[in-house]
Amino acid sequence: MMDWIYTIVSKVLLLWHSLFDKLWGDGTWLATNWDWVLAIVFLVLTVRVILFPLFIKQIRSQRAMQTLQPQLKALQEKHKGDKETLQREMMELYRREKANPLMGCLPLLIQMPIFFGVFHVIKRLGTGTSDETLYGWTAAQFQSGMAADLFGVSIGATFTNGGLAAVLCGILGIVMIITTYLTSRQMILKTGWSEDPTQKMMQKLMLYGIPATLIISAVAFPLGLIIYWTTTNLFTLGQQMWVLKKYPPPKMGGKPEPKIVDPEVAKALAPKVGAKPTTNAKRKTVKKNVG
Repeated sequence: MMDWIYTIVSKVLLLWHSLFDKLWGDGTWLATNWDWVLAIVFLVLTVRVILFPLFIKQIRSQRAMQTLQPQLKALQEKHKGDKETLQREMMELYRREKANPLMGCLPLLIQMPIFFGVFHVIKRLGTGTSDETLYGWTAAQFQSGMAADLFGVSIGATFTNGGLAAVLCGILGIVMIITTYLTSRQMILKTGWSEDPTQKMMQKLMLYGIPATLIISAVAFPLGLIIYWTTTNLFTLGQQMWVLKKYPPPKMGGKPEPKIVDPEVAKALAPKVGAKPTTNAKRKTVKKNVG
């Protein structure tokens, strides 16, 4: 059932590998086969470019959801304790305003089959197989991929292989987990927590749940897949930074954003008890008396 995904992933990966292989041949430097490592990196860039229009739709959907926050809050107050009615009213509001609370997860859901495709293809390189020509590979390409290293560690190796593989997978695994957390945190800090319980639960899942599961996954992931995921996160951080700057969150009700003042600063600037009024304060008092 997933063979078509494996075939597409393989064709894109092999296309980039063929290009880099023609540019500088083997490309081995620092015990690394850069033609294969860069092929994985550019596989990420290909996927991200294809999904970019969907990412823009995701941002616009989140903006639409944000403008509905006051109405959602009013519904929660109105139907407090009546979850069934609240959910029905919220669904009606989404339908009327053409907003989709699930749109925020759609790019991730689309990426998951691609992710599993990359996982399967790279794991196949690490373990070997009796049929080397599956998914459009030639025997020569398969043997080359099996021999590909990053700093002397096979791209098919996992943390459980021990030694340098454990060190490299561990370091990149930590980077993968941190960047996964940062991509979600970046978006939530800019857009704010949702008033919709369902949407808020999704935000918490994205912020804490997925990075937590990666602690276990990083041990089982092949090195090549960790490279793929980490590259995806770094690209997403930069992409989100640009999009959030170009499409900033709307100001609710057209009101300017409130100025945040440090309580200690406000306390220091406040007039002291028994202190004489300043010149400006005296002028205001005189004007008031004259009026």
